[in-house]
Amino acid sequence: MSAGRQERDQQGGPEQVADVLDGVAWSEIAGLDEASGAEFSRRGQAVFDGIEALGKPVIAAVNGYALGGGCELAMACTLRIAAETAMFGQPEVKLGLIPGYGGTQRLPRLMGKGRALHLLLTGETIAAYDALVLGLVDSVVPPESLLSKAEALAQQIASNAPIAVQLCIEAVTRGKLGDEAALFGKACATEDMKEGTKAFLEKRAPQFKGQ
Repeated sequence: MSAGRQERDQQGGPEQVADVLDGVAWSEIAGLDEASGAEFSRRGQAVFDGIEALGKPVIAAVNGYALGGGCELAMACTLRIAAETAMFGQPEVKLGLIPGYGGTQRLPRLMGKGRALHLLLTGETIAAYDALVLGLVDSVVPPESLLSKAEALAQQIASNAPIAVQLCIEAVTRGKLGDEAALFGKACATEDMKEGTKAFLEKRAPQFKGQ
């Protein structure tokens, strides 16, 4: 998925994301007051939260500029792959704003509080390899390899037990050990877990069914 594109079966739909990212004129943003600004932020947060909680991996393939809402959209995805030409940043402070679609929360989770604050407070734009070092993206590839790399990663993940993949995402998103224990218990109750452990002991490839 690119920073401005998403699959049709996602909550919120591509039309809604396009509306959130591109359909609002800057003149409208300039006219926001406290109440309408908060509502504007909540609307974008609801879309991006839906992506994060989709229940399946969403891979952001970023080619070009991912600034402001584009960067926030990439951060809402499960994993991020960047082309060597990609640029990232949260420049809202230069407009008298702050990120409103989850950037102040997701950026520190990815790169740590200090580094996140540096980007948020300076409004700096960083290149793809800097984003990799900081933990904002997971890999950097030549532009012509971007989609094939994303597809290969998706296939690698898809070869694993679907329920276990879903529970891993949920556990990391929740961020609590108690939740991890409960989700581990759910994984133990699946047919995929029985098949996976049996296949390991029998030294063969597992046949997962998502059950």
